[in-house]
Amino acid sequence: MVRFSLFLFLLTSLTATTVYSQLVAGPMLGVIELRDAKIWAEVSPSVSKAAIRVNKKGETVSRIINYKGELGKDFNPITFTVGGLEPNTTYEYVILTNDKATKASGEFTTKKLWQWREPAPDFSFLAGSCSYFNEPIYDRPGNAYGKDSSIFESMSKEKAAFMIWLGDAWYTREVDYFSEWGLWYRASKDRSTPILQPFLKSMTQVGIWDDHDFGPNNSGAAYHLKDASRKVFTSYFPNASAGENGQGIYTKLTWADVDVFMLDDRWWRSADDALDSVQGKPNPEKIMIGRQQLQWLKGALLESNATFKIIAVGSQVLNPVSPFDRWGRFPAEYQEFIQFLEANPINGVLFLTGDRHHSEIIKVERPGFYPLYDITVSPLTSGTHTFGKEEKNNPYRIVGVDQKQNYGRISVTGPRGSRKLSVDFLGIKGENITSWSVMEKDLKVPRK
Repeated sequence: MVRFSLFLFLLTSLTATTVYSQLVAGPMLGVIELRDAKIWAEVSPSVSKAAIRVNKKGETVSRIINYKGELGKDFNPITFTVGGLEPNTTYEYVILTNDKATKASGEFTTKKLWQWREPAPDFSFLAGSCSYFNEPIYDRPGNAYGKDSSIFESMSKEKAAFMIWLGDAWYTREVDYFSEWGLWYRASKDRSTPILQPFLKSMTQVGIWDDHDFGPNNSGAAYHLKDASRKVFTSYFPNASAGENGQGIYTKLTWADVDVFMLDDRWWRSADDALDSVQGKPNPEKIMIGRQQLQWLKGALLESNATFKIIAVGSQVLNPVSPFDRWGRFPAEYQEFIQFLEANPINGVLFLTGDRHHSEIIKVERPGFYPLYDITVSPLTSGTHTFGKEEKNNPYRIVGVDQKQNYGRISVTGPRGSRKLSVDFLGIKGENITSWSVMEKDLKVPRK
């Protein structure tokens, strides 16, 4: 009897371990709307069938949604779209592989239907960029570039609506970006990092890319594997959409009375070293976001009724003294957009950016208009940067955080007509480093 019990215990343990090992990463919450939700996970090549079981929290009646895509490949990221939900309702879910429940489970709450019924709800979201996980065999020799990843433990405890990854969510190395298989490997390897898993299912995760999760350092339109890279990125970030006509990854996210316009700064990007000007005039051939995306952004801004219109970009936008990546180094396109903002009465525009390995807020005055702000949040786990040279005493910087890993918490609060956007820069343990805020009224086009 004892031997039989021991055998049964070992068999049960082995079965549980096998089921659990069929999950490579996740679950991760994608975009949650009023009546549907996206749930992401990555399963192992041994999985031939995957499904998700969903029920209202506290109820036993459930339904199962089968994954209908191809499985059994080297890398198998999958996304379930669960429809037919009710607003402001909490649901529970569990991922099934080969008809067995896994430990990949969690819950989510759909958005509240507040429009035409009550004031916009207060909420907060997280932001950050530059996440590097060490893999010594493929990393460059010397000091490890990836730092303290326990920052994700602190982020998982935040009561936030969503997280926006502002580029460099993973870092491709030389062994990765010369092949399509390598691009898939890096995304899968970093996404499966154990310390990241609780954070992935704690809130909606959306993202844009910058150079390192797109391809090589400073890469752009000339990257020969950009089509493969787009497929990888959209497979690991199930945003609401990804560009148009199979081009780019730009999209839009709306939460309460905030619109976030998530831009693609790589797909159409000219080489950084292309001439800024030709014969004393801005070079019209040097572009960062491209004509298709620029036209979309202009139209989307004109249609937006949001209190705050946040334009998220992997590279900085303003920062006139930066010698590195910024939209201003593509002057013809940049000036066209700034002139568009001045020609149209669009309130509430701010920029949210990453890349720089330091955090800061840049303020640029516009005589006759409200000032523009560029909120940069970086880095999460990669190496940090020190303010130096041209940027050491940057007169445009109103908030600065260097030599520290950090993430941002952006909160939108207050009554209708007097909304406030607050930014907290938080350290590895979730401690507050510094804060800043701006009122709705301070981002309005002056009446003439």
